[in-house]
Amino acid sequence: MIPQMASKRLRKILFTIALLAIFCLFIKWNFAGICILCLKKSEVTSFKRDSGNFLELPHIDCSKSPPFLVILVTSSHNQNKERMAIRETWGKEKLIFNKLITTCFLLGTTPKPDDQIAISTENVKYGDIIQKDFIDAYYNLTLKTMMGIEWVHKFCPQSSFVMKTDSDVFVNTYYLTELLLRKKRSTRFFTGFLKLNERPIRQALSKWHVSKEEYPANTYPPFCSGTGYVFSTDVASQVYNISENVLFVKLEDVFIGLCLAELNVKLEELHSKQTFFPERLEFSPCRFKKIVTSHFVKPHELLIYWNALERSMDEKCPR
Repeated sequence: MIPQMASKRLRKILFTIALLAIFCLFIKWNFAGICILCLKKSEVTSFKRDSGNFLELPHIDCSKSPPFLVILVTSSHNQNKERMAIRETWGKEKLIFNKLITTCFLLGTTPKPDDQIAISTENVKYGDIIQKDFIDAYYNLTLKTMMGIEWVHKFCPQSSFVMKTDSDVFVNTYYLTELLLRKKRSTRFFTGFLKLNERPIRQALSKWHVSKEEYPANTYPPFCSGTGYVFSTDVASQVYNISENVLFVKLEDVFIGLCLAELNVKLEELHSKQTFFPERLEFSPCRFKKIVTSHFVKPHELLIYWNALERSMDEKCPR
């Protein structure tokens, strides 16, 4: 009986040690870079501009070839398939209506040196990666998005428009370019899937949980879904310049909305019909001809959809 009790006690001690080891690894991981979950409240009440140097920059000279549209895609080191699918489809640098469209991928870092070597090698080959030294995690999406906006502000102010989107989103660059040209707006323009009356989610287990300490108000200002929004390049510089004076929120689309509210930039619809879809749409060439974004698209689907869309460009669709 006594040896059995001693054995149980030993298992409990070993289990406790294992939990402590996991906790220590978690702390080490999060302090390897900027992790919003690990910062004190006083450290996340504002965004710090120029937080570190760029590790990777795209091989783009906007002063020589100003893009009409720069698309910033949030990505991570393990999403190589997603990046390749985008490069082969809507992210391929191209002229649409004689307007240059350029795509860049936004990445943070990981504690593994091999990951950084792989990303640097990839950027040498494709020249489309923007990266700074902060841990690549969901709760650092605001840092990642602001990194892209900083790059536009400093290196590509000659562009006309900027789009922020995610690596699992289908983007119809043909229709987007057409609508932007038709809109004839060049300043203080911001559009996407409008969220006008959103409230913070206070449930602690939610992916989008925001505490009262992080955001005291009961409603968010108007913002656009982070799955895809588009704005004139002057807004990029204005958001960058005002960002340090705005309450930091880990939800990047909400943070951008707070910046827009401070700047008094109003959200606008791109078209009279809905074109930005933060959810997944069932594909058909005719349907996808008249949308800008569809969410939750896998790499192999992206290749199929894009090829089908391009083949059907000259075909008429029922009204």
